[in-house]
Amino acid sequence: MKVLIVLTSHDQLGNTGRKTGFWLEELAAPYYTFKDAGAEIVLASPRGGQPPLDPKSNEPENQTDMTRRFERDADARAQLTATVRLDSVSQADFDTVFYPGGHGPLWDLAEDKNSIALIESFVAAGKPVALVCHAPGALRHVRTADGTPLVQGKKVTGFANSEEAAVGLTDIVPFLVEDELKAKGGIYSKADDWAPYVVTDGLLITGQNPASSSPAAASLLKHPALASR
Repeated sequence: MKVLIVLTSHDQLGNTGRKTGFWLEELAAPYYTFKDAGAEIVLASPRGGQPPLDPKSNEPENQTDMTRRFERDADARAQLTATVRLDSVSQADFDTVFYPGGHGPLWDLAEDKNSIALIESFVAAGKPVALVCHAPGALRHVRTADGTPLVQGKKVTGFANSEEAAVGLTDIVPFLVEDELKAKGGIYSKADDWAPYVVTDGLLITGQNPASSSPAAASLLKHPALASR
């Protein structure tokens, strides 16, 4: 099995002067879920090269066994420094795609034409797509073949308004994931703040928050569409 993981290239947290990027647990946990299952993994980002890490995600209180494993893994870190450009990848070369969150995707992947087209092509090919935490925001402009929003009428989750309020960024982010999924016709649900929660509806798998990263990756591996791959 060949898995594409798409990371953000955006590193500015609005006009706060603070840095953002991808959330380490949301890369590390799926990375090893896939790797330990024997999958081949390719990392991509809009600009290619080293994607920005949200510095908060590597602070002691946010570290996990998987983030520490990633930090010790020279091969994984080397792969991270050399992500391929998003405009160079093709859905045809992969069995599935996973989008980690962090706040960065709200600024770049949500508006990136290559990302939008890539997700649409995976779905059109009958291949499952998984996005976690803020990454479901990257679905805001994704449409089905008939032009309707991909999330319309689908059960979805993503970073909750209450979680955004808890981290004090409600007025900083360009849009709220929960509100945007609802606005596009998604049937949004959530668990308690910070509790793992994953929703699968057809080819779409979404996870609520960092704790949902590993369960979302596990759900992706078990998806019936991958059973024959």
